[in-house]
Parts: sequence; structure tokens; C-alpha cells
Amino acid sequence: MSDIPAKPTLAQRWTTAPEGVSASGGACATPLGQWSWALFEGARNPHVLLITIYIFAPYFYMTLVGDPVRGQSLWGDLNSLAGLIIAIIAPVLGAIADAGGRRKPWLGVFSILLATTAIALWWAVPDEKVLSLMAISTLLVATIVSFDFTAVFHNAMLPTIVPDRQVGRLSGFALALGNLSGVILFVFMLVCFVWPGEVNWPFVPETPWFGIDKATFEPERMVGPLFAVWFLMFGLPLFFFTPDQPRVRLGPAKAVRQGLTSLVRTVKSLRNYRNVATYLFWRMIYNDGCNAVLIFGGGYAAVTFNWTTQDLLVYGVILSVFATYGGIFGGWIDHRFGSQRGILIAVGGTMIGLVLSLSMRPDTILFFIPYDPNSPPVHGLPFFESWPEIIYVMIVTIIAIFITAVYANSRTMMARIAPTAKMAEFFGLYALSGQATAFLAPFVVARFTDWTASTAWGMASILILLAAGWTGMLFVKTERAVAVD
Repeated sequence: MSDIPAKPTLAQRWTTAPEGVSASGGACATPLGQWSWALFEGARNPHVLLITIYIFAPYFYMTLVGDPVRGQSLWGDLNSLAGLIIAIIAPVLGAIADAGGRRKPWLGVFSILLATTAIALWWAVPDEKVLSLMAISTLLVATIVSFDFTAVFHNAMLPTIVPDRQVGRLSGFALALGNLSGVILFVFMLVCFVWPGEVNWPFVPETPWFGIDKATFEPERMVGPLFAVWFLMFGLPLFFFTPDQPRVRLGPAKAVRQGLTSLVRTVKSLRNYRNVATYLFWRMIYNDGCNAVLIFGGGYAAVTFNWTTQDLLVYGVILSVFATYGGIFGGWIDHRFGSQRGILIAVGGTMIGLVLSLSMRPDTILFFIPYDPNSPPVHGLPFFESWPEIIYVMIVTIIAIFITAVYANSRTMMARIAPTAKMAEFFGLYALSGQATAFLAPFVVARFTDWTASTAWGMASILILLAAGWTGMLFVKTERAVAVD
């Protein structure tokens, strides 16, 4: 009889937790639990791609509002309002989660709200035939707030499921899955809803699926329900396979009081966490700049090059593909150079990409090279038919890679420097630092656009925030803070 132990089955490997402790000091999750956590990010992030950046945002201010300038201003105001709500409530939720122990119940509540508000965007019909512009705006604020509240509890779970050395890789992998999900959904929309009747390609059906009517903007309106279905399919495994923190036996009222008391104490004690406080402040600045690039990027491209929904979907596919590599790239530079230097590299790359993107106009390449916008198409495809458009898309892929790396490395940095005993609470502050000045970048972009009558100068104003945040990060160290009672 052989003494060689039996090789574990595939099921055993996926359901057996690795040896060692997690970044927060507890037991690690099984590989299945870790993948389920990452899949939730893959299910959640298409909300940003479909609604906030590429499809619904340009539809909102170019069609629902009907005036690109007024619509862009209103879009910024709605994001500012959502940011204010998040800034006030997110830290409180994080503190309550720490006091109550478990994250999943909160994550479940806000996930349901996120899916519900996204589905309701189907009724965002032009000319206020179904919902008023006020009602649509309210839904948008609610869905943006819900998205960020799910991030508070999802992010707080990260250091509890993997060892410290793997935090960056899992964070980057999760963001990569989010962009990959976006690619799949963009291609699905192009093939099944946008290209039918427009191109004669063998893999494209003759008519749109489900009787979708492009004349009534149904492809643009369906991005909310489409996201909700995807979110349900790939978000559920987290609730079954990713372990939660143990329940703390407190009544709801006591958990609220204890959580709020702990939050106030944590905010006051930030003077004892100088490195964390410095990081949160400068992360707030550069993160606001990155968010503004995303919030206004799709609309800027649509207005500058007069792009249609087809162009924006293809644009989204290309950028999401490269952003998928951005998540992996972010994990690599974090592992190779450390969290602080990784952020410096990613924010610096974003600034370079933004400057280069602004150098492209329909009649100009790289600021100074003239181009005849009436030139014949450079290829036979029904999108990006001029050299300025093609080069612009190539340049913006740089931004997609680096911004994704910024987000991945920023979350990793927080997981590595926050005190382990107050992880969810500090991730509440992390959410605050990401949204406390969310009103600032949209306001700055809108004002610069008004003052200069130029969407390009409005976008260029984002460089102020990115440069300030990059400079501030020079003074942050990658070192774990010790909890102070």
C-alpha cells in the first residue's frame, strides 16, 4: 500500500483555504471565495461603463436635455449631488459595519437598490413622455450613490480574504474582470441591437433582437436593465462563497451608536494616523481628477467628433479591452515598485494621456498638424473614419490603462496602510476621500467650458487636480498604521 497522499481533486483545491493569514490577520478565503469577490467587481463595474461614461451619459445631455453644454453642466451637478450624499453617509456606513461585524447584509441591500434604479432608466424616454427630467435625474443620483455604497463594503472585504502579498494582484484582477465584462456587453449591444440593418456582416442578424427600436433610443435606454441582468448573474456568487466577518451581537440601535461614536473618534484620531490622513487627502484630489476624465470623457469625444451610439460602443470596447490590461498592469507595478510609486506612475501616465488626447481635433493632429476633415475615409469600416479619430482612440487607450491602474493601486494602498482593526471604518473614510470633493471637478470643468466656450479647455482643467494629487503623493509612505484606542 502506497503512503503517497491522494492528490486533491479540483473541487477540493477550489474549496480549501490556503495556509497563512489574511492581510487583516484572520483566515484566508478559499480560492472560490476569492474568485467570487473578484466576480462581484466584474458584475458591478459595467454600471460605470454603460451608464456613467459611454452610453447613457452622452444620451442624457445630448438627447434627454437636448443641449450639450447645458446637459454637461447638469450631468456635473447630478454627480456633485451624488458625491455630497456619499461623502456624508459612506463613512457612517463603514463605521456601523465595523461595529456590527458583517458586511454582506449591507452589500445586499445596496446591490438591490443599485439594480432597481438601473432598471428604471429604461423609462428615460426623450421629451419627458414617460418620466420627467427631474425623475430621471433622481434615478441617476440614486444609482450612482448605490454604486459607491456597494464599493464601501466590497472593498472592506478585500484584506480579510487574501494575504497581504496578494492584495494588489486580486484587486487588479477584479478591476480587469470589470472591464472585460464591459467589453462583452458592448459587443453584445453592437451585434444584437445597433448593427442589424446597418451592416451586412454574416455574424450580425438582419433585425435587432427583441424588436429593439433604434428610432426611439431603446439601445441607449436598455443599458440599465442589461447591467442589472449581468449584475444578478455574476454578483450572486459572493454571497454564497466569500466569507463574511463574524456577527457581533449588538442591537441595531447600539450598533448605530457605537459605529457613529467610533467614526467620530476615528476622524479625530486622524492626527495619530498622519500618513493615512495625508494619503486620503491627496488621493481625494487625484481621484477626483480621474473620475472627471471618465464622467466627461465619453461626452467630450461624442461632441468633438460628432460620434453616434455605434461609435461610442466601439470606443467603449476598445478602451475597456485596454483597461482590462490596466488592472493587470496596476497589479504588476504595485508588486514591482510598491503601492506609492505605483500610484505615481499611474497618475503620471494619466496626465500624459490626457494632454495628448486634447491635442486631437477633427481638423488638427497633435495641436499643430493640419488635417482636412473632408478627406475620404481612411478605411471601409463604419466608424472612426479619419486619422484624428483613429489617433485619438489610440491615445485614449493610454488613459484607460493608467486610470484603471490608479484605481487598483489606490485600493491596494489603503488596504496596506489602514489599521487592521478598523478596516471597514477606514474604507468608509476612503470612500469619503474619493467623493468628498466630487463636486469640485465637475464644477471646474463646467466653469472652464463656459469661460472659454471650449470643451477642450474644460477637459484640460482636470490636469490641475491630477498634478496636485501626484505632487502630494510624494509625501506618502507605504507602511501599516497601528490602531490607536
